[in-house]
Amino acid sequence: MPQFDVYTNPNPDSQQKIPYFVDIQADLLDNLATRVVVPLYQQGNIVNLLQQLNPTVTIENELFILSIAELAAIPFTYLGTPISNIQDEREAIVAAVDLLITGI
Repeated sequence: MPQFDVYTNPNPDSQQKIPYFVDIQADLLDNLATRVVVPLYQQGNIVNLLQQLNPTVTIENELFILSIAELAAIPFTYLGTPISNIQDEREAIVAAVDLLITGI
């Protein structure tokens, strides 16, 4: 499960607002039963945006917003098959996680 793989949200109750999750967990920890993910919101479905805390990414020619403050650990079996990888956005994602944890 490569870091920064993007997965479809299989939960029909939240899929409209949060169509995807991105796996941000280091590949080194692939043997764990869970993966740390961040929800990807469609533009307009998230409030109180902070540019550095909520980086944007493009997936399938559509803009999505990461909600770093909502990161969670979920069973890796929940994720299914990746549909994309946003490794190119690594720097912005890691900076957002640093801001959440350290405040800088």
